[in-house]
Amino acid sequence: MNAAEIETAKREADAARRRFDSTSAALQQRLHPKSLATEAWDGVKEKSSDLAEGALGAVKQRPGAVSLALGAAVLFLARKPLRRAVGHAFGREEDQEDDGRIVTRIDTISENYHAEAPSMDLPPVRGAKDDGHQDGNDGNGNRKRRQSRKAAQPRRRSL
Repeated sequence: MNAAEIETAKREADAARRRFDSTSAALQQRLHPKSLATEAWDGVKEKSSDLAEGALGAVKQRPGAVSLALGAAVLFLARKPLRRAVGHAFGREEDQEDDGRIVTRIDTISENYHAEAPSMDLPPVRGAKDDGHQDGNDGNGNRKRRQSRKAAQPRRRSL
């Protein structure tokens, strides 16, 4: 290697070092927390403006559907005050605490109707035996034996 080649190599090394330093400074600038936050905020503003434009377009295309959705949201958010207002309008007692439950009271006996669960008196089933033990035990903790169907049915005589 001669002196000219060494001098050229030093210049190339210095140029490479300067490029590296400028790249490193630019990278440090981009990775600075303030720069990252600014970039993120700009991205959020751009996306939100795109979203707002899309929402405005949807409202212009379907105003009825949007009105219905907004009305449902308002009713959902105002459900407790509305329930209290309706309760007061129909004479709900003031001293009751609102625990969030909807209670319906029905007068079960009126001159027009009688609201009561229906019941029927049925004759006992033929061949059934009530021993008072519904769990299948005989009262002493022992399982009862089941009779076969043939044994439980009365015998028929042929003519």
